[in-house]
Amino acid sequence: MFSKVYSREKYLARLRPFYDSDIVKVITGIRRCGKSFILKAVINELYKKGVEESKIIYLPLDKRGFKNIKTAEQLESKIESLITEEGFHYLFIDEVQNVKHFESAVQAYAEEGFSVFLTGSNSYLLSDEITTKLTGRYLSFETFPLDFYEFLEMKKFFNLIIDSDLEKEFNEYILNGGFPKTLEFPDINTRQTYTRGIIGEIFEKDVKTRKRISNIAVYERVQSFLINNYSAPFSISKLINCLKSEGFSTKANTVRGYIEDLQKAKIVYECNRFDLKSKKSIKREQKYYLADMAIYFSTNTDNRMSYGPTLENLVYLYLKSHEYEVSVGIIGSFECDFIVRDKNQSYAYVQVAYTLHGEDDKATEKIKEREYRPFRSIKDGYPRYIISLDKYPDQQEGVHHINAIDLFLGKVKI
Repeated sequence: MFSKVYSREKYLARLRPFYDSDIVKVITGIRRCGKSFILKAVINELYKKGVEESKIIYLPLDKRGFKNIKTAEQLESKIESLITEEGFHYLFIDEVQNVKHFESAVQAYAEEGFSVFLTGSNSYLLSDEITTKLTGRYLSFETFPLDFYEFLEMKKFFNLIIDSDLEKEFNEYILNGGFPKTLEFPDINTRQTYTRGIIGEIFEKDVKTRKRISNIAVYERVQSFLINNYSAPFSISKLINCLKSEGFSTKANTVRGYIEDLQKAKIVYECNRFDLKSKKSIKREQKYYLADMAIYFSTNTDNRMSYGPTLENLVYLYLKSHEYEVSVGIIGSFECDFIVRDKNQSYAYVQVAYTLHGEDDKATEKIKEREYRPFRSIKDGYPRYIISLDKYPDQQEGVHHINAIDLFLGKVKI
């Protein structure tokens, strides 16, 4: 049993139906978001169910005693040395990308009926090699840094002080971010130093070593541009013009390749636009959202919060982490922040605003008109929501107005 492992129920609930399946379970997500601890939580559950220790094989390939395993042959040899009896086993391999051509060994054990769980660097786990060699044999389970509910629950788990004012906790969460290990550090500066280290680690281990970056300065500028323009409409031509104005000459395909690297590393997520009239997804007219708000605040000296884009980013992460399909909606000349579809193929429309209240009645009326207007062009009967930080609901025109913190804590649902 592993001690002091906070069980992230949102992800364990998705994995449980496959605990005993020979389908390979691949756990993805940005580095340091807690994938290894999800593996440990699964192992703890198996022990509690009465599974014998001899039936569980756990290989943390980044830890002492396992770091020398570099080839598929060495991996197989290590696994065989840990098998003491015939029959069904659970095989957990953490940081599997450390082994070259690991796919062949993994596939062999899955074909023998083993229940295999993998975590590792996303640029490797999402590569052509694994999708080709394990086609039809694996399922990907995407994980994210802690959401606000998990942030509070993990603080309780480790007996940390929680402010009675949830708005203060929410502000701390935004700046602190949801990388679990940050809760070990006492102040915001230390936490942000840790988060900057994660970004550097991703670049060094996932991007730089996986493919040859032809121009590191341009790559870093592209990364900075996306991080600093989260939740904003994106234009590759605008980015290229920005690079040119700063003295960088590069091609659009190069920039697109760097953006793809950032997506594979799960630093950013792409959200395409969907035209409700044509019923088509509009490629290359997208927005990008950060995997965690601390990525922005740790890489900028200014910690002043722009609540509108920040809240939009957090709502996007909430929707993605709850397995919604998400698009940015285009309704004629208007934009709806999100069109969402759940697992039952039910749709909903979502607008996100920091507040519906301005400094006076005229400003309030203007804000409400801006947020409600896109919904008026929607003719179907799917539910419509406005999510804001307002404490009191403003129910108009059949639109559901919900408080963002209540949504994140599970008190209300979309």
